[in-house]
Amino acid sequence: MVHTPRSARRGALLASTAAVLGLLAGCGNGSGEDVRSDPPASSPGTAAPARETPSPSASAPATSSAPARTAPPAPPRTTAPSGGTTAAPATPAGGSRCHTSELRASVGRNDPGAGQENFPVVLTNTSGRICTLRGYPGAAFVTASGGRLGADPRRTPGAPVTVTVRPGQSAWAGLTFSNPQVSGARAATPAGLLVTPPDERDPLRVAWPGGPVPVSGTASSARLTVLSPGTGP
Repeated sequence: MVHTPRSARRGALLASTAAVLGLLAGCGNGSGEDVRSDPPASSPGTAAPARETPSPSASAPATSSAPARTAPPAPPRTTAPSGGTTAAPATPAGGSRCHTSELRASVGRNDPGAGQENFPVVLTNTSGRICTLRGYPGAAFVTASGGRLGADPRRTPGAPVTVTVRPGQSAWAGLTFSNPQVSGARAATPAGLLVTPPDERDPLRVAWPGGPVPVSGTASSARLTVLSPGTGP
């Protein structure tokens, strides 16, 4: 029987114990739990861990970048009158000046009074448009051959107004003179009366229905008033 020295046995025992402890350390703590270690510290200048960013289409509905357009207001509706017809647009009240070619002249009925003879001189719109007359017409008594009889009528002071005449409508001016039998003036009977519309050069000739008119002497002057709407007083 070989006897191992005591010091040799003690060294072997220590070596065996150290081996067992190393084996236990390599297998964990024996509790079945994982051993977690602290995450490594980031060094300056390194990128942070990437994070999953949700898609914009998943987080919010897509919106258009163009500004919203507002529809223009609808035009007002016009209601047709009963019967299914639409009213015609109103004709403007005004118009340009009436020309001689658009008018007809006439002399209305005498309205005598206090030794005066008073005749309306009428201008009627024969055109198809609206036109206007303003102020005084011109007038002259003439013979059958066109010669003048006496002085042209003078203007009676008055305030001119613009008279709008639609087709077929008229304006009138008063032609007044003293009766020759009352005034004693020399008289003559004209064949016609020339009437010139305001601001026109071409006259209209109308037959004179009023008998003798004063042509010279006392109270031989006839007078004209401004034009007014209508055909006479």
